Amino acid sequence: MKHLVLAALFGLGLSGCVLQQPNTPIDDLPPVQQPSHPRYAPPPGVKSHWSPALGVYVVEGARDLYYRERVFYRFDGGWSWSPRVAGPWQATDSSGIPPGLFRHYQNR
Repeated sequence: MKHLVLAALFGLGLSGCVLQQPNTPIDDLPPVQQPSHPRYAPPPGVKSHWSPALGVYVVEGARDLYYRERVFYRFDGGWSWSPRVAGPWQATDSSGIPPGLFRHYQNR
């Protein structure tokens, strides 16, 4: 009888595991726009949204203007960056660009 009670309790303990839905890995979720990112603050003074696919904030109302810890701008097939939206802009190569943003333009 003691073994029957232990088996029943053990079975009830495992039933919670069986009834739980498995979590979907984050990498399998579709890319979406988010208002912000938990680690990177949004750009000051401009409207933006976080793009998980690009790994940067997309500045709204501006073409090819992105932000992650500094402002990035795509211009004529080259990259420039600035700590402020208004500049001054400094040229950089792909090593100065977040990988997701660089890949987005590389595939165009």
